[in-house]
Amino acid sequence: MAIQLLPEDLVARIAAGEVVERPSSVVKEMIENAIDAGARDIRVECVEGGRRLIRIADDGSGIRAEEAALAFAHHATSKLRSVDDLSRIVTLGFRGEALASIASVSQVTCATRHIDEETGALVRIDNGKIMTHERIGRPPGTTMTVEHLFAKVPARLKFLKSVQTERGHIDGIVTRYAMAYPHIRFTLTHDGRQSFQSLGNGNLRDVLLEVYGAPAVEKMIAVGDAAGADADQARDAATSIRVRGYAALPEYDHANRSKITLFVNGRPVQDAKLAYAVIQAYHTLLMTGRYPVAVIVVDVPPEDVDVNVHPAKAEVRFREAEAVFSAVQRAVRQALLAALPVPQPPSVFVDRRVELNVSPPAAGASPTASRSPAQSPLSGAETWERVGIARNAGPLAAPTADAAPSSSIPQPIQNRQLPALRILGQLAATYIIAEGPEGLYLIDQHAAHERILYERMLAARELGQTASQQLLDPVPVDVPADSARLLEAELEMLQGLGFHIDPFGGNTFLVRAVPAVMVQDDIAAALREIIADLEIGDAPLRRDLEARVLRRVCKRMAIKAGRVLTYPEMAALVRDLESCELPRTCPHGRPTMIQIGVSQLEREFGRIV
Repeated sequence: MAIQLLPEDLVARIAAGEVVERPSSVVKEMIENAIDAGARDIRVECVEGGRRLIRIADDGSGIRAEEAALAFAHHATSKLRSVDDLSRIVTLGFRGEALASIASVSQVTCATRHIDEETGALVRIDNGKIMTHERIGRPPGTTMTVEHLFAKVPARLKFLKSVQTERGHIDGIVTRYAMAYPHIRFTLTHDGRQSFQSLGNGNLRDVLLEVYGAPAVEKMIAVGDAAGADADQARDAATSIRVRGYAALPEYDHANRSKITLFVNGRPVQDAKLAYAVIQAYHTLLMTGRYPVAVIVVDVPPEDVDVNVHPAKAEVRFREAEAVFSAVQRAVRQALLAALPVPQPPSVFVDRRVELNVSPPAAGASPTASRSPAQSPLSGAETWERVGIARNAGPLAAPTADAAPSSSIPQPIQNRQLPALRILGQLAATYIIAEGPEGLYLIDQHAAHERILYERMLAARELGQTASQQLLDPVPVDVPADSARLLEAELEMLQGLGFHIDPFGGNTFLVRAVPAVMVQDDIAAALREIIADLEIGDAPLRRDLEARVLRRVCKRMAIKAGRVLTYPEMAALVRDLESCELPRTCPHGRPTMIQIGVSQLEREFGRIV
């Protein structure tokens, strides 16, 4: 085929694909223009997740009437004059492509008035064509209205997600800019209902209260000069790397990296190295697989950072990347160490020996005689019944001195996945030691209990018999704005798993009922972890999403490592594990047990070569 120049409207739509990915991309570009115009009050209104309408009004300096139509031309900008300006970008926008790209795939109405002019201008554009350009009267500032996004680009429209998902992306954009610019008042409305508003008083902590809620902010500590100056002032006066913000104490962690929010010179960025610097600051303070919650603002001289490396300006490149990495890690680490209590030296009276509880106990001895005095006794099989163990009739009694431990183990069941096991004891308050026909078995009590709870809850779900427990006092839980929209979309699914959760205004939800096994749990913490699992977003089927929530519930409620078990408790646990369909792994794929064969033991002891 012959080489030819593409039509201008086709070029515009191709270019728009790099800038306008979804409705939240429009919100981002418009907010950046408002911030660059010096706005102190930005109002965002969306209908149907931004597909039907996006309206952003600001009180900034506005656009001059004769330049209002020019603003929608490709490569038209007031923020760059020469190539040299690219090396010192102090504004959020600079390419002159955003408005042109948005106007090429939607209907745009721009009503604006420059602060130095008596009258304003009204411009209407329909998928790249200017329909109206006239003078109007209005207050200083700009109102941009975007309607029917992608209506004439069906290939792009069909790839948009549900209304709730698109709302969630918009919430994330607005709340991030509210955190980056606490001196600006942001208001967000979805379908006529206000979902977020910041005070605009310059205090980042107050913004975090609106985004994360009071319980979360109580767990967050200031990093550097968290109150800080306005972002514009910080950029103008910056002569070195400056790190500020807030980081949560280790006890308020998250299941993934999504709650590490980063800003560079007032610009929300995605930077794996900076995120890793924050994670490294929590070294030895967080459990493996858990991640911090942090909002970190980095200010560097404009000439030391390149923001022109990504079409959506979501990535940056530093001239001295290692210096920035070290500054972030050091600032967060210092704040954490200053806030955490000084550890006390261990008491010389603490018995640090590894316990091995051997059954059966000697005559006249208590089954729990080897416990430390500080450990409270457990209630035997009743403990397991409370969390869903020992479903077979009749609790097991501890063996007597003249009865073999195996006498209390039930007879082998048909289609057994495990051999009949004889319990010997417990090691390190974590592993159950058992003997089978093939050798020695070490059973991880936490992983085994996870498997039992998971299969029981799956079976109840399949039969429509999910056990739900009403809470005596409903628990209010505050969640971030973007998480609130996601949770709203999955309330029906959660109800099928035993949860009863109602919206309670704003970003607060009221938990009225939970699966029966969770009655003793920290409900607010459990809901946060479930939301984190939902945010991963890689489960294509509803059943996969349900299974993920069930795995989270089981992981939280399974008996923990470090808990001393009585012989009846160990026997009940092993008995129920034997009846599981897949007893050798937990729901996350971790082994529930390891086996040491008799032949291996004989080799270790030199009995065979």
